[in-house]
Amino acid sequence: MGGARYVALPYPRTTHILAYLLRRLAILILSLFIAAVILFVLLRLLPGDPANALLGVGATEAQIAAARAQVGSDQPLVVQFLAFIGNLARFDLGQSFVSKAGVLAEIGNRMSVTAPLTLLGFVVAIAIALPLGIVAGVRGDRWYGAAISVVSQLGIAIPVFWLGILIVTIFAINLKLFPSGGFPLKGWANFGEAAVAMVLPVLTVALVIAASLLRYVRSATQDVIGSDSIRTARALGSSFPEALVRHGLRNGAVPVISILGIELATTFLGAVVVEKVYALPGLGSMLLLAIQQRDYPNVQGVLFISTLLVLLIGFAADLLQRLVDPRLRGRSST
Repeated sequence: MGGARYVALPYPRTTHILAYLLRRLAILILSLFIAAVILFVLLRLLPGDPANALLGVGATEAQIAAARAQVGSDQPLVVQFLAFIGNLARFDLGQSFVSKAGVLAEIGNRMSVTAPLTLLGFVVAIAIALPLGIVAGVRGDRWYGAAISVVSQLGIAIPVFWLGILIVTIFAINLKLFPSGGFPLKGWANFGEAAVAMVLPVLTVALVIAASLLRYVRSATQDVIGSDSIRTARALGSSFPEALVRHGLRNGAVPVISILGIELATTFLGAVVVEKVYALPGLGSMLLLAIQQRDYPNVQGVLFISTLLVLLIGFAADLLQRLVDPRLRGRSST
């Protein structure tokens, strides 16, 4: 009746997506295991014994032996490593040698400072870098486009701690608009003081990340402007802004998403330095104190959680790329 009908069978995307997820999860677990091995080995290569964190000056041989037995450093390295991996598999980060507090609970408390600093700084950095990067890419031949590029290069060259000191000098010491550092003892329970204390640290993180991110946005914008899709849309009668929004943003977003994952991980790691500048009680101060005290559980816990978060950020960025770009969904490669 009127000719045969042909129905297009759906492409088996679900199978590809599931296989991709399983591969990425396997890579994530393997990377985390390798990072744990490296962390264990590097800490044991440091001179001294972790039992020293429990001992005072002039400790006797019996006290030293008891301290080593307490922290497990008297065991063979293989036994220590198996215990370390077994605890990580249960997500048991142990207890601090010095304070006897649970490492995971202490990291959770410190994350209440580090996480908002990282996320707010990253969001502000995106709000700065995206519009300025697009302007620098579209209007690179104008003086203001070139000026944006020059300022971004200068921002990349400035060390984060120097930028933090400069911001404190301007906004805290000279203008007296914000505190130069510190955090309320009650934390976010005292929301007003906590929010004010985070303004300058967030601004420092945002400016450093925005300077780096802006370059990638500008480069992606320039690539999109010269693409065939934009030229075809213009030939069909679309205005340049319309063609850029409808056909350019998605194509330009794919490489930028990958960079966003890297920059978010960099923001998290850079927040450790910023916390030191502004005397914030985050993961940075916890890590530095643990290193000074040779508190192995705290050092291992902070570095392991930091590595886990960085790997999870990369994992999420890969998945987001596949959601944005349909061309990647059918690929079987990682």
